[in-house]
Amino acid sequence: MTGVVNVSYLRCVDGHSIGVLELDNPESLNALTLNMHKTLHQYLQLWYDDESIVAVIIKSVGERAFCAGGDVRSMYYAMNNDPVLNHLDTPPNIPLAEVDSHIAKPFLTEYFTVEYSCNYLIHNYNKPIITWGHGFIMGGGLGLYIGASHRVVQPNSLLAMPEISIGLYPDVGATWFLNQLPSGIGLFLGLTGSHVNAVDARDLKMIEHIIDGASLNKVEQQLVQHSWSTSLDKSERQQALNEAVSMILTESEIIDEIDQLPANQLTPYYAQIQAACSQQSLSIIIEQINAIDGLGGWIETAKQNLNAGSPITAHICFKQLRDYKDASLLDCIKMELGLSVNCGLVGEFKEGVRAQLIDKDHQPQWLYSSVNAVDESLIEQMFASTWLENKNPLVISHSR
Repeated sequence: MTGVVNVSYLRCVDGHSIGVLELDNPESLNALTLNMHKTLHQYLQLWYDDESIVAVIIKSVGERAFCAGGDVRSMYYAMNNDPVLNHLDTPPNIPLAEVDSHIAKPFLTEYFTVEYSCNYLIHNYNKPIITWGHGFIMGGGLGLYIGASHRVVQPNSLLAMPEISIGLYPDVGATWFLNQLPSGIGLFLGLTGSHVNAVDARDLKMIEHIIDGASLNKVEQQLVQHSWSTSLDKSERQQALNEAVSMILTESEIIDEIDQLPANQLTPYYAQIQAACSQQSLSIIIEQINAIDGLGGWIETAKQNLNAGSPITAHICFKQLRDYKDASLLDCIKMELGLSVNCGLVGEFKEGVRAQLIDKDHQPQWLYSSVNAVDESLIEQMFASTWLENKNPLVISHSR
C-alpha cells in the first residue's frame, strides 16, 4: 500500500508557523501505513521543541475519509507469509510467548510501537493540535484523531472502532478513551463497532466542534492572522495558545442548524444501552443488546455487527473495558502493544482481514462459534505481557 503524509507550514503574520500534516492515501480511505506513522511521529517530535511552531493541524485529502484505520493489509501479508504461523494450529497449541515468529511478530511489534507512540504523543502534546475530521474516522484513524486538543468534524463524519469485524479489538488507546465515555457506552461501541455521527459524538464529548468543510480555509486564515502569545511561561503559554485556537474554531462552529446536522442515532437508545452493558456476564450483555427495542437501522446494524463479529474480540473488549477502567493511558497502550502482537499470532485477526479485505467473501471462519465456546485461558494468555516491564518498546519511546 502506498501512502504519504504531506508536510507544509502556514506562515503567520507575527512570524510564527503552524505545522500541517496531511494524510494522503485516498484510494485506501487514508489508511495509515508504517511509513506514514513514522512521518507523523518524526514531525510531531520535531515541532514539540520548536518554539516557532505554535500549533499543528492534522487533516487528509479526499472526500470519503479522514482515516479509516491502519494498514491491516500489510499486517495480513506479514502473518500469511510467516512459515512459523502457517505450521501452527489455530489457536497455537503452545504458549504464545514461545511462538518463534521472525516475520509477523517483528513487523507487528514495529508497526504498533510507532503507531501507539504517535497516539501517546498527540494525547500529551505541548501545543494545540487541530484534527480536522470528515467522513470515516475509524480504528487507527480515531486513535490518531481523538487525542488532539481540538477535535473538529464535518457534519458527515462517522466515528467508530469496528475491529470486531476483523478479529482484532479496539486498540490505539481505546482501552483508555472508551472508558472515558459514560458507563456502558464504550463497551457497546467496542462490541458492535457502531458508527457514531457528528451530533452523537459531540454529545458524548468525543469531538468538540462541528464545522462545515468549506470553512477550513477561513479557519486557517484566522489562525494565520492571529498574534500568538509566546512570552509567557510554558504552562501559561500552552493555555493561551489553546484558548486562542478554541476561540477561532468556535466562531465557525455549526451549533444547531437542523438542516445541516444529522439526527441523533445513539441517544434514543442511551438508557437501554447502559442497562444492557451494566451486566456482569458477557453472554448476558450480548443477550441484552440483542433485546434492545428499536426499529431503526442504526441499532439493527449494531446487533448484526455484534452477532457476526469475532467471539474472541468480544471477550477481549469485555476484559479491557472491565479490568483497565482505572488504568492510565500509558499503561493501557503498553498493554495493548503486547495484546496486538499476540492477536497476530492467534489466527483470528488474520482470518478476519482475509474475509473482509483480501478475499472479500465476508464469511470469516472464526476460531470459536460463540462467546460461550471461547477458551478463556486463551484470552488470559493474550493479555499476558510479551516483554519484561523495562523491555516494553513503549517505555523507551516516552521519555518526556
